[in-house]
Amino acid sequence: MHARKAARRAAFLFLVVLFQAAHADPAAGKGKAAPCAACHGADGNSAVVQFPVLAGQTARYLYLQLKDFKEGRRSEPSMDPLVAKLSREDMLDLADYFAAQKPKPLAFRPDARRVARGKKKADEVLCTMCHLGGLKGQNEIPRVAGQHPEYVIKQLKAFKARTRTNDAGSMTSVAQTITEQDIEDLAHYISSLD
Repeated sequence: MHARKAARRAAFLFLVVLFQAAHADPAAGKGKAAPCAACHGADGNSAVVQFPVLAGQTARYLYLQLKDFKEGRRSEPSMDPLVAKLSREDMLDLADYFAAQKPKPLAFRPDARRVARGKKKADEVLCTMCHLGGLKGQNEIPRVAGQHPEYVIKQLKAFKARTRTNDAGSMTSVAQTITEQDIEDLAHYISSLD
């Protein structure tokens, strides 16, 4: 009985995702992305190191983050007023637009020793288990490869301090096992990936 119920639920969720994907319009998203450009760049390649690169993220992840901002599960003073005005369709269109963009190399030059230590720590805490090889992300798991190190540090510290909690507990748990040096090393490693 439970297996049948779980199968129906999985089928329903699959249809919801298909419906969302079928109704998203990246061209419309491009037009709606103008307010995003100041922080994230017109094509999702942020030049401002405090803000994430959105280009190349999965549409599913981007949509869920926008939804979390809108519903108060995630907060950022610069995002909150902008997201409050977005409809579900707007969020889907924006997510598809930014997901279709290509990430560009960062100007940041990582320290080779820190990259090596960061890779070792990433392997130790099994980052690829969720973020996949090259840390390119999947579905609702973000692409972290090529993110600004400052942004990576900010988010890892937020997970460690439990001030960012919209992760179903996975990152919060991992963050409890890493030190400040680990965070810096991971940021160098993650930022070195393309």
